[in-house]
Amino acid sequence: MSQLLEVKVPDIGDFGAIPVIEIHVKAGDAVAAEDSLITLESDKATMDVPAPAAGTVKEVRIGLGDKVSEGTVIMVLEADTALPASAPPAAQPVAQAPVVASVIASAEPSAPPAEDREDELGRFRPAEQEPILAPSPSHVPSPGQMAAEMMGGHKAHASPSVRAYARELGVEVGRLTGSGPKGRILREDVQRYVKGLVSGAASASPAPTAAGGLNLLPWPQVDFAKFGPVQSQPLSRIKKLSGANLARNWAMIPHVTQFDEADVTDLEAFRTQVNQESEKSGGAKLTMLAFLLKACVSALRKFPEFNASLDGDNLVLKQYFHLGFAADTPNGLVVPVIRDVDKKTVLELAAETATLAKKAREGKLAPAEMQGGCFSISSLGGIGGTAFTPIINAPEVAILGVSKSETRPRWNGREFEPRLMLPLSLSYDHRVVDGAAAARFTTYLGQLLADLRRSLL
Repeated sequence: MSQLLEVKVPDIGDFGAIPVIEIHVKAGDAVAAEDSLITLESDKATMDVPAPAAGTVKEVRIGLGDKVSEGTVIMVLEADTALPASAPPAAQPVAQAPVVASVIASAEPSAPPAEDREDELGRFRPAEQEPILAPSPSHVPSPGQMAAEMMGGHKAHASPSVRAYARELGVEVGRLTGSGPKGRILREDVQRYVKGLVSGAASASPAPTAAGGLNLLPWPQVDFAKFGPVQSQPLSRIKKLSGANLARNWAMIPHVTQFDEADVTDLEAFRTQVNQESEKSGGAKLTMLAFLLKACVSALRKFPEFNASLDGDNLVLKQYFHLGFAADTPNGLVVPVIRDVDKKTVLELAAETATLAKKAREGKLAPAEMQGGCFSISSLGGIGGTAFTPIINAPEVAILGVSKSETRPRWNGREFEPRLMLPLSLSYDHRVVDGAAAARFTTYLGQLLADLRRSLL
């Protein structure tokens, strides 16, 4: 006997208005119990909402980008068998527990429970809790509490926006006492704590901060409207997420930037010739970025400390070459990652970068297409500029900035001749790389770009 069920967003703690980033089914699809129906994404984590029972999807009531909260009806399901009347589907543990499964599955029992961590994209991953063996029923946390702890980071009761605000000020949320309902930490509590530190009213010693010991003053609160007309608009979601990562990376990583330039006169002539031939045959067009990716692989092989990540007191040297490139989109910069660059031709790299850049502009990049990078390239050559200081994309240890090439006179030993020079800006983590190694890296990279035959040696 079948039964129509309204599938609702189960208990997800105190979080509300969470956007829908993926819908895995459509009307008419058959699903099994526990199959993922939709994926939600907060500022801190993604969550899957599973099917409460096996059956057929009759109607989908939400769309991509819609914001939902606990109790929101997302679809109607015709269940294959009737559920007990005494147990509403939304309250069934089988429908709730998997909500945080995508977060819990990534936890490693040996990971230290007291620290927040970052994934390979530098995004915030909350602290993982030690498993509790054989808990008594009265102490088993609800799925909402589990989601709150996983998505929030610490055991302190605070929303993601308040945690982000605290991180901007360099405040450890676990040191605060909440004045909100049920001890919830509010924005005002963060401000009060910082003011107490500044005025000396805090009885405890200053808390260790996320910015390496910096006691930062609160951000200035200014009524800009009193100076003239203003217009307020919200930051895009990409800018909000990347902004926190960029601020963290800039504060936590000792950046040094090595400036150099490469003579790409012959390379550009070759690229133009290939593109003219390709235009006649309808093939893919070569870009300077494709050559840069290939040259960077050779440089990373020669200088393996640039293809590494810090893990505590250890340096993880990577044996693979997954390179990211900054893609400009209407909502902000994202970094797609091309895997196994060393195994692909320049033509294949040109085609793949074009495909990923198009998906980035359309907002269709999958999470897997932005993970696993070990070195990044940020190219502003198509826009302009002579040099800039790119921010390292943690946990990587270096990033290459590329500006607009320019024809300039160069002395060849007998006379000045016009040469096309490409500016390079290599930012590196000074804890891993020293200045001499950075200079050698850019010098070698310049030699490769001047004559790619060197990459065959």
